[in-house]
Amino acid sequence: MLNGIRIIEVEGLGPGPFAAMLLADLGADVVTIHRKGQHAAPGMPEQSVLDRGKRSIDLDLKDPADLNIARRLIASADALIEGFRPGVMEKLGLGPEAFRDNNPRLVYGRMTGWGQDSPLSDTAGHDLNYISLSGALWYASAPGHPPQTPATLVGDIGGGAMYLVAGILAGILNAQRTGQGTVVDAAIYDGSAHMMNLLMSLRQTGNLSDTRGLSLLDGPHWSRTYVCADQGFVSVQCLEPKFYAEFLQRLNLTDDPEFQKQYVPALWPTLSQRLAEIFAQHPRDHWADLFKGTDACVAPVLSPQEAQAHPMNTARQTWVDRDGVFQAAAAPRFANHEWQPKPIPSRGEHRQDILEELDTNTAPASSPG
Repeated sequence: MLNGIRIIEVEGLGPGPFAAMLLADLGADVVTIHRKGQHAAPGMPEQSVLDRGKRSIDLDLKDPADLNIARRLIASADALIEGFRPGVMEKLGLGPEAFRDNNPRLVYGRMTGWGQDSPLSDTAGHDLNYISLSGALWYASAPGHPPQTPATLVGDIGGGAMYLVAGILAGILNAQRTGQGTVVDAAIYDGSAHMMNLLMSLRQTGNLSDTRGLSLLDGPHWSRTYVCADQGFVSVQCLEPKFYAEFLQRLNLTDDPEFQKQYVPALWPTLSQRLAEIFAQHPRDHWADLFKGTDACVAPVLSPQEAQAHPMNTARQTWVDRDGVFQAAAAPRFANHEWQPKPIPSRGEHRQDILEELDTNTAPASSPG
């Protein structure tokens, strides 16, 4: 879908590389500027799945010759992705103003936690910190337990990378129409708060409380996970009355007077405890079989490896192994376009090819694979 679009990514952590991977999955020619002579960040592989489908050139941005190569690359691009603290790119001479004349269509994507201009712009932080202050962490976890979300998903990826991609694509469309680029200020703080607007719509009807456990989706016995006899888990979220009725029928609770009162908050703690006792009687797969193919809105909680073995994945091939790397396939999917995992480059692998392109002023090559 993005063939012919060139993205330059300056090596960073987390949401920036993820956003660039997504754009590469969509067909963009993504050139990553890796730090010359450096290794991957602690805990990360030398060849990360986040680099799949990209091309790599290693540059030392403190070296004048390499810095000039970076300038030429950015001047050739439709968009840039960088995730430094505010002012770092400007100090390198690679800020947006440096390309105003020779690449006015450039969409300059900036990925930070606190934004380019805020009281915390120069302050360090991580995923949990950003979503803590934005309000996005508040309703995570069951009442009475410390708020906790799956690492990186709500902040770095949801509130950060996805909003950066949306901003870059919107900027490219606008540049194609007007000839003018823009600066995309993608702050995880902003994006994670923006994702709360679905919950804010519940607030309009009184179904979102500032007290955890009293809202429509974070307190009911029919909207949580339960521990099974084998220490596995099942998720339950039968919001609509007809789905809740099927849930009760499968558990032989249809005639129970307390369970008939689905939307009475005062009963939710008691009914949650009763369901906890029921689900603790059998292993996870027993419950998965009982609710399989029903509209009761119950599903087993699977690890990624278990998800790969599930019939759902057999049908959609969402989780795949390629060249010894376990990874999720690209999303979303498009009619008449089949996606296959693309190679993961080694650091600096495409340096010579990219330099030759710059020297001969050829059109950007298509993404590898």
